[in-house]
Amino acid sequence: MKPRRLLFYTHALVGGGAERVWARLAAGFAARGDEVDFIVDFEAQDNLRFLGAQARLVVLPKGHGAATLALARHMRATRPHASLSAISVSNLKHTAAATLVRRRDRAILSYHGFYEGERERLSNIGYRLTRRLNATTAATVAVSDSLRRDLIARFRVPPERIVTIFNPAAPEPFPLARSAAEIAARAPLVVAIGRLTPDKNFSGLLRAFARMKTPGARLRILGEGRMRPELTALREELGLEDRVELPGFVDDVGAHLEEARCFALSSLKETFGLACVEALACGLPCVVTACGGPQEIVDAPELGAVTPVGDADALAAAIDAALAHPGDPAPRQARARDFTLDTALDRYDDLIGRVMSHARSPI
Repeated sequence: MKPRRLLFYTHALVGGGAERVWARLAAGFAARGDEVDFIVDFEAQDNLRFLGAQARLVVLPKGHGAATLALARHMRATRPHASLSAISVSNLKHTAAATLVRRRDRAILSYHGFYEGERERLSNIGYRLTRRLNATTAATVAVSDSLRRDLIARFRVPPERIVTIFNPAAPEPFPLARSAAEIAARAPLVVAIGRLTPDKNFSGLLRAFARMKTPGARLRILGEGRMRPELTALREELGLEDRVELPGFVDDVGAHLEEARCFALSSLKETFGLACVEALACGLPCVVTACGGPQEIVDAPELGAVTPVGDADALAAAIDAALAHPGDPAPRQARARDFTLDTALDRYDDLIGRVMSHARSPI
């Protein structure tokens, strides 16, 4: 059987979780033997390494209009068996390009964030047009059940027209098995990961950490963003300069998770939680807020604890409990294997097959 031609599209390989997921999926299909074009609006290096060498990177010309027309020309020339896009603005331009070349019946859209996070004007417009985009393309993917329910309730997307496919978040290679004694013997270090933005609520995490009772506990927040000055000032205000680290963006979060005794996620709203899966893969107890996707991942007591959003006392108590008794890493590592790349590829492969079987546009 001849390899399929697949097109993956997003704005750029910048340092976000959705972009990393899209690059890993494209690389995974290329490794399985498909011909994969990975289309971006502009060049970026942050997540380029996840794309690998087998997928072909194509950069569109500058400007939304020019990029959309170029994407349409590329689709007309290559005639992919299926085209897939990630994030709102790319979904909008993808649908427009597919319409121009009459290939909407092969277009798959995917949503990776809640509407509240779409501040850029065209992304906001794309989100508000979700119902129309969904109705005119072949299929829509949400990366968690929480996001799927939100799209159905907020934008009246028909439930039968949207499917949940969890992100491939388990690291490769997968971490070695850990023992309960090994993790319990570590220093009481709590690691949190994410952009320094309001939705991650790291200010709430700092306030919770200030209320913790574990002797010698330290907090390390890995990430960069516009809230650094505010978080640095709050750290000083709370007297936590010697106990809270803000090292910025790091390329290898796994090395830091291997030092930690606990992982914390304090978000106000989160569609999935890639870092949560990475922490489980390292055997760590995960203390998360009930903010969307993370409680779908931490869905059993042996994996960690789920606390109310914005409740600093509950978050502090849960982290103290996890540091005191980290527990058995085995069920956490087993849970992380539910989110491997192969699992996600199989789900997308099934969806692509169904789209191809119903498509009428020529290959």
